[in-house]
Amino acid sequence: MENQQNQNQGDLKALIDKIKDIDTAMLSTVEPDGTIRSRPMRHMQVAEDGVIWFFNSHHSAKTHEIRNDSHVNLSYSKPGDQLYVSVSGRAQVLRDQQKIDELWNPAMKAWFPEGKDDPNIGLLKVTIDQAEFWDSPSSAVVHLYGMVKAAITGEPARPGENKKINL
Repeated sequence: MENQQNQNQGDLKALIDKIKDIDTAMLSTVEPDGTIRSRPMRHMQVAEDGVIWFFNSHHSAKTHEIRNDSHVNLSYSKPGDQLYVSVSGRAQVLRDQQKIDELWNPAMKAWFPEGKDDPNIGLLKVTIDQAEFWDSPSSAVVHLYGMVKAAITGEPARPGENKKINL
């Protein structure tokens, strides 16, 4: 059991290291009729405990969607590095003034003109349940080698790492 816990912690750390510097994710929520809706969101913090924090408007469609169904997906990509990450989790909409103060960035005034005390400001807390990533070397030589090797051996090319993480 302890080995599995250590493995999960190691996997979580690797995941956080991959996404922490990719500021924008596509956040997908579920509308009441089952339609999946996505929009770009800039995370403010990716915490070591597997919680990702965003600022959020209390009067937005995503707030209503999350209150109806808390399942969300975050898609991150860094095409230049051939890195793609899909994070599934549960979201909570909340207002925690201490956390708002901690995460506040003056650039957020574009969305919340009254600053940290804007009556419409809130937080979106996403707790990671599972994730999957695809991380390939970005070198054209590595990809060419993989294709040549596949052609010679008849085995599919596997240039890079694909891993599914359950927390």
